[in-house]
Amino acid sequence: MPIIIPKELPAAAVLQKENVFALLQHKAAKQEIRPLKIAIVNLMPKKIATENQLLRLLSQSPLQIEVTLLKMKYHESKNTSVDHMEKFYQEFSVIQSQRFDGLIITGAPVEKMTFEAIDYWQELQEIMNWSQTNCTSVLHICWGAQAGLYYHYGIEKVLYPSKLFGVFEQTVTHFHPLVRGFDDVFYTPHSRYTGIDEVQLAQAPLEILAAGVETGPSIFVSEDHKNVFLLGHFEYHTTTLNEEYLRDMERGLATALPKNYFAYDRLGGKITNRWRGHASLFFSNWINETYLRTPYDLSVTPTKEGYRIGSEPEGRVSINDD
Repeated sequence: MPIIIPKELPAAAVLQKENVFALLQHKAAKQEIRPLKIAIVNLMPKKIATENQLLRLLSQSPLQIEVTLLKMKYHESKNTSVDHMEKFYQEFSVIQSQRFDGLIITGAPVEKMTFEAIDYWQELQEIMNWSQTNCTSVLHICWGAQAGLYYHYGIEKVLYPSKLFGVFEQTVTHFHPLVRGFDDVFYTPHSRYTGIDEVQLAQAPLEILAAGVETGPSIFVSEDHKNVFLLGHFEYHTTTLNEEYLRDMERGLATALPKNYFAYDRLGGKITNRWRGHASLFFSNWINETYLRTPYDLSVTPTKEGYRIGSEPEGRVSINDD
């Protein structure tokens, strides 16, 4: 939650420059609060594990969050029971008349396929188009980020010679509220066969927030702040890469051990989680920024700067917006 300070306090100017999440005292007194509505398009095969990972990070915020899980209408989940899907997931058609504060589109193990060959591509395009008018912020993860970059900006995938697999060093390249509080260098798990065309990326209206020597650019945000793209997997549990490696071995895939993951690079070696803190921080930042930009009344469309003039509830802006 934001700190509350008087506008005249000397720290106010300092915090404004540092993008600290804060409310001015006179606005906080009239603040209106409601639960944030976040929908998750879960495209991962082991849906329950992904639910646990994302909900663990979303729960770090003291804000109340209502989560809606979405499934693809014409895609059958092979790794999650029908009972679970029917009980906890909704189809897009059920919620498309609603508005949400945030939308998360997960990764999917379909990187080597063209987007158009994927059985739910048409429906996912409909969701991504809908998200631009019905969601304040959209967070795309791994393949979901590649899909979003392709759909919104025409940025193509690039197939790697081998799987990018492990925990990789990243450097903050652009000061932005989404990486507020980050160390200059941090670590993120990656597990993908494809990257993106960096020439096309450089021509798109996107800000690159982080990059790595081995991963290339890894975190981007659109100029209007609506679309956020993560090529890594901040949400991964400590043992997820190990589980993926064993799965690949069972399938006979020539996957190397995940880099920078096992102690002494030995299978079964101790795993040190080096991304948990920054993962929590990133998701907290995303929730906070969405909270600041989203209208109290979801029928009001927010702008890049925040609420439309005349629609902003007293107390729902940060110190940066005053």
